[in-house]
Order: sequence, then structure tokens, then C-alpha cells
Amino acid sequence: MQIYKDPDRSIEERIDDLLKRMTLDEKIAQVGSYWSYEVLDKGKFSIEKANKLLKNGIGQITRPGGATGFSTKQTAKFANEIQNYLISKTRLGIPAFMHEECLSGYMTRGATIFPQMIGLASTWEPELAKKMAQRIKDQMKTLGIHQGLSPVLDVTRDPRWGRVEETFGEDPYLIAKMGVSYVKGIQTDDIKNGIVATLKHFVGYGVSEGGMNWAPAHIPERELREVFLFPFEAAIKEGKAKSLMNAYHEIDGIPCGASENLLRKILREEWGFNGIVVSDYFAINSLMEYHKVASNKEEAAIKALKAGIDVELPSFNCYNEPLKSAIENKNIPLKFLDDAVRNILRLKFEMGLFENPFVKEENIPDNLDTPEDRQLAYEIAKKSIVLLKNEGIVPLKKYKNIKKVAIIGPNADSARNLTGDYTYLTHLETLKQGAFGTSAMEGITFSESELEIKTVYKSLKEKLELNDIQVDYAKGCEINDGNEEMLENAIKLAKQSDVLIVVLEDKSGLTLDCTTGESRDSSKLTLPEAQMDLLKALKKTGKPIIAVLITGRPYSLEWLSNNVSVIFEAWLPGEEGGNAIADIIIGNEVPSGKLPISFPYHVGQIPVYYNHKPSGGRSNWWGDYVDSPSKALYPFGYGLSYTTFEYSNLEIKVEETNIIVSCEVRNTGQFEGDEVVQLYINDEVANTTRPVKELKGFQRISLKPSEKKKVSFNLPIETLAFYNEKMQYIVEKGKFVVMLGSSSEEIRLNGSFYLEKDKFINNQNREFFSEVFVENSN
Repeated sequence: MQIYKDPDRSIEERIDDLLKRMTLDEKIAQVGSYWSYEVLDKGKFSIEKANKLLKNGIGQITRPGGATGFSTKQTAKFANEIQNYLISKTRLGIPAFMHEECLSGYMTRGATIFPQMIGLASTWEPELAKKMAQRIKDQMKTLGIHQGLSPVLDVTRDPRWGRVEETFGEDPYLIAKMGVSYVKGIQTDDIKNGIVATLKHFVGYGVSEGGMNWAPAHIPERELREVFLFPFEAAIKEGKAKSLMNAYHEIDGIPCGASENLLRKILREEWGFNGIVVSDYFAINSLMEYHKVASNKEEAAIKALKAGIDVELPSFNCYNEPLKSAIENKNIPLKFLDDAVRNILRLKFEMGLFENPFVKEENIPDNLDTPEDRQLAYEIAKKSIVLLKNEGIVPLKKYKNIKKVAIIGPNADSARNLTGDYTYLTHLETLKQGAFGTSAMEGITFSESELEIKTVYKSLKEKLELNDIQVDYAKGCEINDGNEEMLENAIKLAKQSDVLIVVLEDKSGLTLDCTTGESRDSSKLTLPEAQMDLLKALKKTGKPIIAVLITGRPYSLEWLSNNVSVIFEAWLPGEEGGNAIADIIIGNEVPSGKLPISFPYHVGQIPVYYNHKPSGGRSNWWGDYVDSPSKALYPFGYGLSYTTFEYSNLEIKVEETNIIVSCEVRNTGQFEGDEVVQLYINDEVANTTRPVKELKGFQRISLKPSEKKKVSFNLPIETLAFYNEKMQYIVEKGKFVVMLGSSSEEIRLNGSFYLEKDKFINNQNREFFSEVFVENSN
């Protein structure tokens, strides 16, 4: 038996043996990918196309389910056909990685559509991120998929950017905590049983010039390390993530896809990363076409490979003939290619891909979305909804005099628009419109009617009519366009109703008609004009308005905040979003979501975020703008409930390696509910300026009326470290302020502690998070 085929030999032995056997063409094949449809002919696997494209093998296949329109059974059969060809028809028989998108669920036909990531972040419950990722892993594994292009760990401070919805928000600690949980859920403790997680986008993608996609980011080194790299470092060192994707933009004149400092020095040399780096789609070619740091594809390939990108996605462009020419002409040493192939083969061996390349087609269900998956999607959606304002209209079930409710809004009866930009239907629209330079989706049909999703209107109607409340619907307008007849019908219905539930919405996706999503950036941060005109007309009826926001980003909500009775932010809540929204409004469930990102008064405040420096977040000396407050309208961590909570008994204990901070929280209201206890720290005086507060721990707790629980945070000393003037990682002696509260602004308890001596931190073996313990204290 050849050594590389012997599972009893060490992985490094197998890599060495296989690498020695490979020709240049076979090595080149491993560092690229092909779109799944490139080996299809009229919807069938094509031997002729495979003979042309796959004869030397292939590193990856792009979206065998997500880019084909295939059913679950067809996807599994297709994946097996590709693997069978590679194993039986190529000289070395190296199986391929199959990769898919899995941001808010496996992006394929018949899979569960969970809430978008910004909604998952609003739960402030990392265990839900892990559970969601575990279910995504199971669904992908069932169809023979090996790698998922998630999670997004971008720290975003500019809500104008269209991809805010894909992120966990503005805070590096919350992002890291949710991201590590996602990675652990999808990869598992044994990668052979898991799916490779891909951290993206490395790094600083969420703070671009003007909030525009792919635009430069201006980040100094200290801030880069303390804020933007932190979630990635935690996900690699603690989460053991096996893949990473470069970002499209540049930092200080160097595109991230050509940055040896990022992809070699920091990632591999400093952090010890031994997985694979994949290019974001078309990012290598963009070094030539977009960034102008290469004059041709060969130069682009050389820069990317030298920087440390192992795999070109989504299809060969620069890493095939251009890279081969560069190596043959000795414009780049062969060692760079060998190192990339070594990384790729190592991960294939670690996953057991050579021993188990196939899935059992007879075990494939028609639908991946089980009742248990839907229940999890509901739980996440329920816990993600943030109550921003309540003048007492909700919960509706408190009121016996409500007989008729009007549901109004362009998306109130839309299933598709409850979902985020990386879901199956939205990406079929993208492919069909040729956004990726292809018309391969012609003939593939899939519509909103195939989504088993109850809309907001249908969910509310079903649940309210059980309580003898009449429910009617009027569209009012289109998402981006007014319609006089629709408006008149909505006003007429409003006048006949006791309460108006107005659903104000984005359309998420990558196409030109979308208002949020990748490449759908906003300069105004106001809801679409047609929807605001509708809302203002409804306001004139004098009826109480419950505004439900189904959006992908924080909008400027000052007018809304001053003119409606209730505001909910439901984000893009997925397939169970309609049910969750209805239950929260009615009062079958109690809202408990907290904002993972600040909401501005006006776009002119951007960036507005809670963990700014002492000189930031204000205009010296009066503080506010001439025409606006300087603080956020709704701050990070904010979220109301139908019940109330009391904080008491702050205790702080300083130990040699830990700080223990504890408090008690009591439910002082009439409803059972959840509170998210948030711990913030401020290093009062330091060698370099420190944020006014930084999240260092949080815990969601459930409390019955009058119930009290004690929450204790065990804070490792190294979580207080920062980079000093000499870029040494240090915890300095001095006073630290402790703040416990229900948001970054609503601090309920204050205290402090003092450290007696400096401590230099070994950045290789540090703790990233506090441990939290909860106990009943009634």
C-alpha cells in the first residue's frame, strides 16, 4: 500500500509521500476550485467536463447544493459522483473538499433558515450559537459537505455597511464569545465528525471608508490587535478553527489578500495557525483588477501565494495557468506552492477524507429541516427580538378592549424577506442576475411559495383570532416605492382598527433591488422613503402604532422613537421569525434581546460605539453636536422587557490570577423573564489611552417573579491586558473600575479594585474570557 493511502501512518508521513508523487499540474489543481455547475451538463454530472477540468484532481468544489438548485438527494448524489471521478479516474485519487455557505443555516434547498447573525448576537447566549452550528454541521455532513464559509468575525462600527447583518456587532468580546461557540459547534472536538469552520473576513472589513464595501480601512496597529484581531485570535487559539478567509479591502496600502504581515507573520508565526487560508471569492484577481497592485494575473497569483493564501475561490482564475507560468519561469519558488498544498492535504487527512469520501445516498432525507431544527430556529428568533420602546401597548393580551388589529407593511406578508442575504432563495436571485458572472441558474426555479415560513401577518392572524380579535392586512406600499391605492387602503383599514402593527422592512440580498446585504450600503441610514411616508400617514389617524423593524442594520430612528408607541427590532429572524414576533407582541413570550450594536440618532454621528476612548464619543467641551446628541439613541447592550430587574450586593475579590465580581439580580415585575447581566471594566489610568468601558463578561439568566439569582464572574488577570507604548502586552498596576448593568449605559452597580504590580502577559497561552457561575440566592 502506498504510504499516503495508509491510515495507520502519521499524517505528516502521508503528506510527504503524496507530495513527492505529485506533478506540478497536480499540485496546482489542489490550490483551486471550480463552481459546481462547471461540471454539469443539463443538470447532470458531465464526464466530458470532468475530463477537461478535473483530470489532475481538484482542491475544492464550490457550492454543490447552494449553486445548483438541486434537492437534498441530488446534491448528495452529485457530491458522490465528483468524489468517485476523482478517486477512480485521476492518477492519485485525491478527494475534494466540498464547501458551502452557512451563515444563517446551510445555504441549500430544504435546509433550516435560522435568524441572521446580528439576531443571533442579540440573544447574548453563546450556547445558542453552538447549538445552531451543530445543526448546520449535521445538515451539511448529511450531504457530503466538508467546509462552511462561516462565521463572520468582523467588528463593525459603521451601520452604513451592507454586511452589518452578517456580523455579531460592534464589540470584540461579544463577537469572540459567539464566534468561538459557533466554531466549536460546527467543527466538534474531532474534526472527522465536523465541518471545517472558516473565519472571515481577515481583518478590519467592518470599518471601511464611508461604510462602502471593499473600501479601505484605516486602523492603527494597536487598535488592530486589541479590537479587530481579537475575535480571530480567540477563535483560532480557543476555538481551534481550521480555516480562515482574507478580507477584500486594504489596510495602509496593502490589500489583506496580499498581506504577508497578516497571513504569515501574525496568523501562522505568532498564532501557530496550521489550517488553510482560502481567498474570498475573486479576491486574488482583485489584486490586479481592483487594487492595482499587480499588472496581470500572474503577479496577482504570486502576491497572494507569497502572502499565504492557500486556495483560490470560487473558481480557478489566477492560480491555474498564471501561477504555473510563474513557477516554471522561476518567478516564485516552488516551495510556496508546496507549503500551500501541504496545508490542504493535512486538513484532508485530518478529516479522514481519504478513508470516507462518500455519503450514503439511501440515508438522505427529502428535507433537512426537522421539527427540532425549527424549534431551535424559533428559540433563537424569540430571544433575538429587542424591545426598544414600550408605552404600555404591549403585551396585547393585557387588553380586553382590543377587537380589531391592522397589520400593515410591504413585507408583513412576505416569507422571503424574513431571511438574510446568504440564504438559498436570495442567492439564486444573485446567480440568476449574473452577479458572479454566470447565467448557470437558467432553468432553475425556486420561489417564496416553497419556503415553509409563516409570515408576520399570518402568524399574528392565527394567534390573535384565537382570542377573538379580528386581524386584517394592507400592504401600504412597496419596499422602495409608494403606491397611492395601497396607501389609501392602509389608511382606511387603520381608521377601522384599534391598534396598528406596522412592519417596516429591508429586503436583504446582493441584487440591486435589495436595501441591505453584501454590496448594498446605505448613505442615509433612514428607512426607505415610501415606508416612512406610509408611517407618517398612519400616524395622522391617531391610532396607537406598534412598529416592527425587520432590518439588517441599525437605522436612524429618532422620528420613529418620538412618534410611535412601541418599537421592536426583530432583525432578519428566519423561518420561525413570524411566529416569534407574534408571540412576543401578544405576550405569549417576554422580549429579552439586547442590542449587539449601537443605534445612532443620525448618520452624521457615525461611528458611534460604546467602547470609545476618553477623548471620543463627545465634542470637547460642550459634549453634544450643535444639532444632535453625541451619544447613541439606543446604546450597545440595550433592550427592554415586560418585567423589571433589580441589581444588588456587588462584591469584588482580588486574587493572584483572577478577579471575582458578583452581584444578585431579582425579578421585580409580574412576568417571568430573562435578563442579560453585563460586566464592564475601565482601566482608569494607563500607559496608553484605554476605552471608557469594555465588556468583559455577560450572562443571560431566567427569573420568575420575585426570584433572585447570584451571578459571579471569574475574570482572569490577562483579560485586563493591553498593548503599551512599546507594544508589550501588559496588565498595569492601578485602579480598575467595575460596572455591572443591563446595558452599556444603564449601569446598576459600580465598584473598583486595585492591582499592586505590573504583569507582562504571554500572548501565546492566555485566557480570552471570564467564567460565569449562576446560583439561586432566594
